[in-house]
Amino acid sequence: MSHERLIRLSQNRTVPDIFLNAFMAAVALFVNGFGVYLTMHAGIGAAPWDVFNLGLSKTFGILYGTASIGVSLTILFIDIMLKEPIGLAMFIDAVVVGKSVDFFNYIHVVPECKSLISSIVVMLIGLVIIGYTQFLYMKASLGCGPRDTLLVGLKRRLKKVPIGLVSIGLLSTATLAGFLLGGPVGIGTIICALCQGPIMQMAFKSLSFDATLIKHQSIPESIRVMVHKAA
Repeated sequence: MSHERLIRLSQNRTVPDIFLNAFMAAVALFVNGFGVYLTMHAGIGAAPWDVFNLGLSKTFGILYGTASIGVSLTILFIDIMLKEPIGLAMFIDAVVVGKSVDFFNYIHVVPECKSLISSIVVMLIGLVIIGYTQFLYMKASLGCGPRDTLLVGLKRRLKKVPIGLVSIGLLSTATLAGFLLGGPVGIGTIICALCQGPIMQMAFKSLSFDATLIKHQSIPESIRVMVHKAA
Protein backbone atom coordinates (compact mmCIF):
# COMPACT_ATOMS: atom_id res chain seq x y z
CA MET A 1 0.00 0.00 0.00
CA SER A 2 1.35 3.42 -0.95
CA HIS A 3 2.19 6.10 1.60
CA GLU A 4 -0.37 8.35 -0.13
CA ARG A 5 -3.11 5.78 0.53
CA LEU A 6 -2.02 5.42 4.15
CA ILE A 7 -2.12 9.18 4.65
CA ARG A 8 -5.61 9.35 3.09
CA LEU A 9 -6.82 6.61 5.42
CA SER A 10 -5.28 8.38 8.38
CA GLN A 11 -7.41 11.45 7.77
CA ASN A 12 -10.73 9.67 8.53
CA ARG A 13 -12.63 12.39 6.68
CA THR A 14 -16.00 10.61 6.50
CA VAL A 15 -18.21 8.65 8.88
CA PRO A 16 -17.80 5.44 6.79
CA ASP A 17 -14.00 5.89 6.98
CA ILE A 18 -14.16 6.17 10.77
CA PHE A 19 -16.38 3.11 11.17
CA LEU A 20 -14.39 1.07 8.67
CA ASN A 21 -11.11 1.92 10.37
CA ALA A 22 -12.59 1.26 13.83
CA PHE A 23 -13.76 -2.16 12.60
CA MET A 24 -10.33 -2.83 11.08
CA ALA A 25 -8.71 -1.89 14.39
CA ALA A 26 -11.06 -4.22 16.32
CA VAL A 27 -10.31 -7.17 14.03
CA ALA A 28 -6.57 -6.48 14.18
CA LEU A 29 -6.67 -6.25 17.98
CA PHE A 30 -8.61 -9.51 18.25
CA VAL A 31 -5.88 -11.26 16.26
CA ASN A 32 -3.32 -9.33 18.31
CA GLY A 33 -4.88 -11.00 21.35
CA PHE A 34 -4.07 -14.38 19.79
CA GLY A 35 -0.44 -13.29 19.57
CA VAL A 36 -0.51 -12.24 23.23
CA TYR A 37 -2.12 -15.59 24.08
CA LEU A 38 0.75 -17.42 22.36
CA THR A 39 3.42 -15.48 24.27
CA MET A 40 1.74 -16.44 27.56
CA HIS A 41 0.90 -20.00 26.46
CA ALA A 42 4.61 -20.59 25.79
CA GLY A 43 4.88 -21.00 29.56
CA ILE A 44 8.33 -19.46 30.00
CA GLY A 45 7.30 -16.11 31.43
CA ALA A 46 5.08 -13.37 30.07
CA ALA A 47 5.75 -9.93 28.60
CA PRO A 48 6.23 -7.20 31.25
CA TRP A 49 2.70 -5.74 31.14
CA ASP A 50 1.24 -9.25 30.96
CA VAL A 51 3.20 -10.23 34.06
CA PHE A 52 1.32 -7.42 35.81
CA ASN A 53 -2.05 -8.40 34.33
CA LEU A 54 -1.55 -12.05 35.24
CA GLY A 55 -0.41 -11.06 38.73
CA LEU A 56 -3.63 -9.10 39.22
CA SER A 57 -5.61 -12.01 37.79
CA LYS A 58 -4.03 -14.44 40.25
CA THR A 59 -4.30 -12.12 43.25
CA PHE A 60 -7.94 -11.16 42.75
CA GLY A 61 -9.19 -14.38 41.15
CA ILE A 62 -10.34 -12.67 37.96
CA LEU A 63 -9.84 -13.45 34.28
CA TYR A 64 -6.77 -12.12 32.50
CA GLY A 65 -8.99 -10.06 30.23
CA THR A 66 -10.76 -8.41 33.15
CA ALA A 67 -7.43 -7.48 34.71
CA SER A 68 -6.14 -6.23 31.36
CA ILE A 69 -9.21 -4.04 30.82
CA GLY A 70 -8.85 -2.58 34.32
CA VAL A 71 -5.19 -1.75 33.77
CA SER A 72 -5.80 -0.33 30.28
CA LEU A 73 -8.65 1.90 31.43
CA THR A 74 -6.56 3.11 34.37
CA ILE A 75 -3.72 3.99 32.01
CA LEU A 76 -6.21 5.70 29.68
CA PHE A 77 -7.36 7.83 32.60
CA ILE A 78 -3.72 8.78 33.29
CA ASP A 79 -3.28 9.61 29.58
CA ILE A 80 -6.29 11.91 29.78
CA MET A 81 -4.88 13.56 32.92
CA LEU A 82 -1.62 14.09 31.02
CA LYS A 83 -3.70 15.77 28.28
CA GLU A 84 -2.52 13.34 25.62
CA PRO A 85 -4.76 12.88 22.54
CA ILE A 86 -7.20 9.99 22.93
CA GLY A 87 -8.67 8.17 19.90
CA LEU A 88 -11.58 5.75 19.50
CA ALA A 89 -9.28 2.79 18.87
CA MET A 90 -7.65 3.24 22.27
CA PHE A 91 -10.93 2.20 23.93
CA ILE A 92 -11.24 -0.69 21.49
CA ASP A 93 -7.71 -1.71 22.43
CA ALA A 94 -8.54 -1.53 26.14
CA VAL A 95 -11.39 -4.04 25.77
CA VAL A 96 -10.75 -6.30 22.78
CA VAL A 97 -7.20 -7.59 23.39
CA GLY A 98 -7.82 -8.83 26.94
CA LYS A 99 -11.10 -10.54 26.09
CA SER A 100 -9.56 -12.04 22.96
CA VAL A 101 -6.91 -13.67 25.18
CA ASP A 102 -9.67 -14.99 27.47
CA PHE A 103 -11.43 -16.46 24.42
CA PHE A 104 -8.35 -18.32 23.20
CA ASN A 105 -7.61 -19.51 26.73
CA TYR A 106 -11.18 -20.85 26.92
CA ILE A 107 -11.04 -22.83 23.67
CA HIS A 108 -7.46 -24.12 24.28
CA VAL A 109 -6.58 -23.57 20.64
CA VAL A 110 -2.86 -24.44 20.96
CA PRO A 111 -1.43 -27.62 22.57
CA GLU A 112 0.83 -27.29 25.59
CA CYS A 113 4.51 -26.70 24.81
CA LYS A 114 6.63 -29.75 25.70
CA SER A 115 10.12 -28.27 25.49
CA LEU A 116 12.02 -25.02 25.87
CA ILE A 117 12.62 -24.90 22.10
CA SER A 118 8.91 -25.27 21.30
CA SER A 119 8.08 -22.63 23.93
CA ILE A 120 10.52 -20.15 22.40
CA VAL A 121 9.17 -20.84 18.89
CA VAL A 122 5.57 -20.32 20.05
CA MET A 123 6.57 -17.10 21.82
CA LEU A 124 8.35 -15.74 18.74
CA ILE A 125 5.36 -16.60 16.53
CA GLY A 126 3.20 -14.69 18.98
CA LEU A 127 5.49 -11.66 18.79
CA VAL A 128 5.42 -11.75 14.98
CA ILE A 129 1.60 -11.81 15.04
CA ILE A 130 1.62 -8.88 17.47
CA GLY A 131 3.99 -6.95 15.19
CA TYR A 132 1.87 -7.35 12.05
CA THR A 133 -1.42 -6.65 13.81
CA GLN A 134 0.14 -3.48 15.25
CA PHE A 135 0.56 -2.34 11.65
CA LEU A 136 -3.16 -2.81 10.96
CA TYR A 137 -4.15 -1.19 14.24
CA MET A 138 -1.93 1.84 13.68
CA LYS A 139 -3.05 2.14 10.05
CA ALA A 140 -6.60 2.75 11.33
CA SER A 141 -5.16 6.03 12.69
CA LEU A 142 -7.67 6.33 15.51
CA GLY A 143 -5.15 6.49 18.33
CA CYS A 144 -2.15 4.54 19.63
CA GLY A 145 -2.36 2.05 22.49
CA PRO A 146 -2.87 3.36 26.05
CA ARG A 147 0.60 2.22 27.13
CA ASP A 148 2.34 3.76 24.11
CA THR A 149 0.47 6.99 24.75
CA LEU A 150 1.57 6.92 28.39
CA LEU A 151 5.17 6.42 27.30
CA VAL A 152 4.97 9.44 24.98
CA GLY A 153 3.22 11.52 27.63
CA LEU A 154 5.86 10.77 30.24
CA LYS A 155 8.64 11.50 27.76
CA ARG A 156 7.11 14.93 27.05
CA ARG A 157 7.40 15.74 30.75
CA LEU A 158 10.81 14.16 31.31
CA LYS A 159 12.51 16.08 28.54
CA LYS A 160 16.07 15.27 29.61
CA VAL A 161 15.46 11.53 29.96
CA PRO A 162 15.87 9.39 26.80
CA ILE A 163 12.66 7.65 25.77
CA GLY A 164 14.46 4.31 26.03
CA LEU A 165 15.07 4.87 29.74
CA VAL A 166 11.46 5.95 30.24
CA SER A 167 10.34 2.73 28.54
CA ILE A 168 12.68 0.62 30.66
CA GLY A 169 11.34 2.33 33.78
CA LEU A 170 7.73 1.58 32.83
CA LEU A 171 8.42 -2.04 31.86
CA SER A 172 10.54 -2.66 34.96
CA THR A 173 7.84 -1.23 37.22
CA ALA A 174 5.13 -3.35 35.58
CA THR A 175 7.29 -6.48 35.79
CA LEU A 176 8.24 -5.96 39.43
CA ALA A 177 4.68 -5.19 40.50
CA GLY A 178 3.42 -8.22 38.56
CA PHE A 179 6.09 -10.48 40.04
CA LEU A 180 5.17 -9.39 43.58
CA LEU A 181 1.55 -10.23 42.76
CA GLY A 182 2.52 -13.70 41.56
CA GLY A 183 2.81 -13.04 37.82
CA PRO A 184 5.04 -15.36 35.73
CA VAL A 185 8.55 -13.98 35.17
CA GLY A 186 11.07 -16.03 33.20
CA ILE A 187 13.25 -16.16 30.13
CA GLY A 188 10.18 -15.34 28.07
CA THR A 189 9.89 -12.00 29.85
CA ILE A 190 13.40 -11.13 28.68
CA ILE A 191 12.68 -12.36 25.15
CA CYS A 192 9.55 -10.18 24.95
CA ALA A 193 11.29 -7.13 26.38
CA LEU A 194 14.24 -7.42 23.97
CA CYS A 195 12.53 -8.72 20.82
CA GLN A 196 9.07 -7.17 20.64
CA GLY A 197 10.29 -3.77 19.42
CA PRO A 198 12.71 -5.12 16.77
CA ILE A 199 10.12 -7.65 15.51
CA MET A 200 7.53 -4.88 15.15
CA GLN A 201 10.07 -2.79 13.22
CA MET A 202 10.78 -5.80 10.99
CA ALA A 203 7.05 -6.18 10.31
CA PHE A 204 6.68 -2.49 9.48
CA LYS A 205 9.73 -2.55 7.19
CA SER A 206 8.48 -5.64 5.34
CA LEU A 207 5.24 -3.76 4.60
CA SER A 208 7.03 -0.47 3.75
CA PHE A 209 5.05 1.16 6.54
CA ASP A 210 6.25 4.36 8.18
CA ALA A 211 4.26 4.96 11.36
CA THR A 212 5.41 8.58 11.47
CA LEU A 213 3.29 9.35 8.38
CA ILE A 214 0.07 8.50 10.22
CA LYS A 215 -1.88 11.34 11.80
CA HIS A 216 -4.04 9.81 14.50
CA GLN A 217 -7.52 11.25 14.92
CA SER A 218 -8.64 12.16 18.44
CA ILE A 219 -12.16 11.51 19.73
CA PRO A 220 -13.15 15.21 19.53
CA GLU A 221 -12.01 15.23 15.89
CA SER A 222 -14.00 12.06 15.14
CA ILE A 223 -17.08 13.58 16.77
CA ARG A 224 -16.72 16.73 14.69
CA VAL A 225 -16.65 14.64 11.50
CA MET A 226 -19.75 12.71 12.58
CA VAL A 227 -21.69 15.81 13.63
CA HIS A 228 -20.71 17.69 10.47
CA LYS A 229 -21.81 14.81 8.22
CA ALA A 230 -25.08 14.41 10.15
CA ALA A 231 -25.92 18.11 9.86
